[in-house]
Amino acid sequence: MEEFWLSLDVFEKVLWCIAIPSSIIFIIQTIMTFVGMDAHDGVGAEFNGSEGDPSPFQLFSFRNLINFLLGFSWAGISLSGNLESEALIVVLSTLGGLLLVTVVMLIFYYMSKLGESGNIHSEDAIGKTAVVYVPISEKRSRTGKVQLSINGATCEFDALTDGDFLKTGEPVVVESVINGNLLLVSKV
Repeated sequence: MEEFWLSLDVFEKVLWCIAIPSSIIFIIQTIMTFVGMDAHDGVGAEFNGSEGDPSPFQLFSFRNLINFLLGFSWAGISLSGNLESEALIVVLSTLGGLLLVTVVMLIFYYMSKLGESGNIHSEDAIGKTAVVYVPISEKRSRTGKVQLSINGATCEFDALTDGDFLKTGEPVVVESVINGNLLLVSKV
């Protein structure tokens, strides 16, 4: 190992000093991303999105800096054995770093399009048929519960009725939403 290090010129040593730490940090970031432990590291100057928006498209971020250094250093190491001009190596390595940043940003962009929010909003229940789960007292005197299917998921909501007492198992229709999450129901 020592012979290898001593055989390098200063330019190649600098490239290796950039490549090794950036590779280690890149591997750690990748593992943290896939196990769900990554944090949004926005450091301003967004490429797309507003301030405070956890968008994967922030041009100047720690992740993009590491991606650039990774692409730059490994492209420079690859080219240093094949090209004599250090200036040309720096230009091509810079393009390699920018290319890696672009590719990683596109990967995150397309990955973000794959996910669904999975959020269920009580407003989606309006007009749907539900089944009384916990009896609902007449004329809004006491809440009960209903179950219904929204977007393929079985949901349970608190419910009131303006009509008569509704017993367990009785089918009802959702008329409206009160205070954001309380359903107003009536007999079918």
